[in-house]
Amino acid sequence: MKKIVHVVAAIIKNEKNEVLCALRGPNMTLRDYWEFPGGKIEKDETKEQALIREIEEELSCQIKVLHLVEDTTYEYEKVIVRLETFMSEIISGIPLASEHAELRWVKVEDLHSLEWAPADIPAVNKLIK
Repeated sequence: MKKIVHVVAAIIKNEKNEVLCALRGPNMTLRDYWEFPGGKIEKDETKEQALIREIEEELSCQIKVLHLVEDTTYEYEKVIVRLETFMSEIISGIPLASEHAELRWVKVEDLHSLEWAPADIPAVNKLIK
């Protein structure tokens, strides 16, 4: 039986209606796919606490978690991922890529131009609608 991994991700928009997209690096599974930044929920953490911690670790900035956008379960070859994406805003700092190969601000209407990790696609589709 495949392990279920529960992860959270931040959809961060700027004042130009662009969304922060993160390219998975060569040392990550699903390398060269785009995703919303985030990560696993640790024991005794709320989803919001996990997301705030992950963004601080991955992007060196602080966010405020606003509301749930999408809750998706996707079965990959070796694992089942439950991904909850939350609309969030940066409250301090400028995002810096420490784990990802690249960060890019992309207009909402151009999100489909990127090759997204499968679990992120439902949230992308919801944003574009």
